[in-house]
This record gives sequence, structure tokens and C-alpha cells, in this order.
Amino acid sequence: MDYEIVFLPKEEWKGTVVPIRYTTEEYFDLETVTQRDSFKVEMVKKKFETPVTHTPEEYDFPDSLYQPHWENAEAYGIVTEEEGEKKLLACIEICPEGWSNRLMVTELWVSDQLHRQGIGTKLMDLAKEKAKLKGNRAIILETQSCNVRAIAFYLSQGFELIGFDSCCYTNRDIERHEIRFDFGYFLDKRSGRW
Repeated sequence: MDYEIVFLPKEEWKGTVVPIRYTTEEYFDLETVTQRDSFKVEMVKKKFETPVTHTPEEYDFPDSLYQPHWENAEAYGIVTEEEGEKKLLACIEICPEGWSNRLMVTELWVSDQLHRQGIGTKLMDLAKEKAKLKGNRAIILETQSCNVRAIAFYLSQGFELIGFDSCCYTNRDIERHEIRFDFGYFLDKRSGRW
């Protein structure tokens, strides 16, 4: 089936929870060594003793579309209608970061029923096209060190690890194996990539 990606107007979709949930058996463990004149950082993939599941319900503020701090966000997605009610099957939200001329992907989600159908790639292609049209030099996004499926997807899309934050979500991120990983996709022609 060919699914159409449509614009999701803010007045209609603001506050819609993005039901990101995943189970993982692996994570990237962060090890840092600080010396007087250097920092050494190593991120090694390891296995959890038992699989870990993350759901929107475990967070005080689950991901949702058009959050107030993303002032100029735009959302796109795949929507079906069942019994007169619209249902979100996949979405991407992008927001310009004006001061750095980057486009941020603030949300990316594909429902289980649409996995392995190229929908994630189509949504990411849309973000890349929007970034090119806006003249952005890069696309940035974040995910967690335990979301290895998302990490593999971003790497397959040409993104590179550009940073990490070991206390973004809680003061126990390292212990929980849920470190923020930042990824970037470079559009600037001078970088040799387009």
C-alpha cells in the first residue's frame, strides 16, 4: 500500500502524544577517562541482562507534537480515518534552529504496523528536502543510547554521531544506559556532502 505523507496543522495536532515505544536488548555503554590534558570517550555496544522497554507512560512529559518550546515547528505524517476519527500512523516534526542554521528533527515515529515499509526513510527524505529548500547547513536530532534500532536507522540515513549528554534526562542516565546521543547530517556543500 502506498501511504501519503501530509502536513499536520498545528491547530489540529498540537499536544498529540507521539506513542514512541520500543524494547531493546542492547545499549551503548559510555566510558570516559579524564586526564589533565585530555578526555577519552568510548561507547561500546553491550547487552542488557533482560530486555528493557520504554513507553510514553513512564515519562512525566511524553513526546507530543507542537510543544511550546518548538516555536516554529512543522509536522508531517501519515493519517488514517477510522469511524470518523483520525489516527496517526507515522510522523516527523522539524523545527528550524535559526542561530545555527540547522534543522532539528524533534520527533520521528513510525507505528509497528508500518515498520519495514520504507516510511521512516520517506519521512527523513522529507526533512532533508525541507532543509535543502530552507538553505540549512545541517539536520540534527537526538536519541537514547539504548535505542539501538533508531541509531542504526540514523546511521543508514547518513547521520553521524556529533555529541552526547550524560545527564540530559536524569542524573542517572549513565546508570540507566539511557544517554542522549546527538546525530547530525551535513548539507553544507563546503563539507563535501550533499
